[in-house]
Amino acid sequence: MRLSLDTRDIGRVTIVQCSGRIVAGGESESLREHIAWLLRDRRAIVLHLGAVAFVDSSGLGTMVRTLTSTRQVHGDLKLCNVPEHLRKVLELSHLAKLFETHESEENAVAAFYQPRSRSETPVPLGQSVLCVASDADLLAYLRELLRRAGYDVHTTSHVRDAMILMRITRFDFVVLSNDIKASPAALQAFQSACAGIDVIELESDFSTREAGEAGAELLGKIETLLRSKSA
Repeated sequence: MRLSLDTRDIGRVTIVQCSGRIVAGGESESLREHIAWLLRDRRAIVLHLGAVAFVDSSGLGTMVRTLTSTRQVHGDLKLCNVPEHLRKVLELSHLAKLFETHESEENAVAAFYQPRSRSETPVPLGQSVLCVASDADLLAYLRELLRRAGYDVHTTSHVRDAMILMRITRFDFVVLSNDIKASPAALQAFQSACAGIDVIELESDFSTREAGEAGAELLGKIETLLRSKSA
């Protein structure tokens, strides 16, 4: 069973879900290269190991090297959903204390948001905003637009992950794209979670309009919203 890596962001934290075997050869190399690629612009990484069937000595060495590489750039790498067989491997190898492990993704993400986290804990730059959109390019644009305008920006492409973030930290408002795909039950739960938080919904043509115009209009709406709240 080859190793597959499914990556997604939950706010400032990147989840890498590993499925298959982490063993010598292409599997170990793909994990090492993937983490190196992420470290170009990310510092908070979680390896989800729930679907890992087997890890050999080389694979475990790769995990140690990825942890070292992450900390060398002042980030951190945590583990979550570690299966019992891998937990025993870590203990037998005397590496259990080297890695910070958590029972769930939510707990691992929450650990990065605690003040004493080793990695770059989100530092409030201003009003805190959560952006939710399915399109990765749109999220990247919103992240940079709002960050450069002085906001503390957190992004995700999944409603479920948005609710995780809303449970572990506070947001002043939410920017929501109309391309979100989720079950009716999940959307209803998300709407309930947003109760008491201002939500700015993007127009259906936001991503296809001239970028400067669309961005300026969004910033204007946010400024109007914040002025009305402080009045």
